[in-house]
Amino acid sequence: MEFRAEMRYLRVSPQKARLVLELIKGRRVEEARNTLAFTKKRVAAHVGKLLQSALDNANFLSTEKGIEVELDNLYVKSAVANDGPRMKRIRPAPQGRAYRYQRRIAHIELVLAERGNGGAAASHAVGGAAAVPAKTMRRAPVAKKAANQSKSSQSKNKKRTGAAK
Repeated sequence: MEFRAEMRYLRVSPQKARLVLELIKGRRVEEARNTLAFTKKRVAAHVGKLLQSALDNANFLSTEKGIEVELDNLYVKSAVANDGPRMKRIRPAPQGRAYRYQRRIAHIELVLAERGNGGAAASHAVGGAAAVPAKTMRRAPVAKKAANQSKSSQSKNKKRTGAAK
């Protein structure tokens, strides 16, 4: 089962937010909270609130919907910072000119999932829907170039030796 939380229109650039999100991807929730507590970035406090919100969503669904969720087994499955709308600003420049710049805004999305006892991600079907198996990857056909090259190189060698006689 996955539990989501979103923070939209955060006044930080997505590039700076991704620096913090990379620190917590794939970690257990408790490790992620400790990492965020000791990270010296301004956005870390916002990501910490978002992580707590996702944890509260998991707790709410476990009590309200009757889903068995072990909060100690939750981990950060994905953490994404997307671009939001940009605010165009103008800064005064020399000789009466103006420089344009953009203030960036981020949308941050955090997804928590539950790991099984063996360390693998556990999947729960919600609403009686069965889990859909992942598509199998097909390989591209391999061309047999080696046989074709050897024949063409032999014919070239015959032509060269025939011309030298």
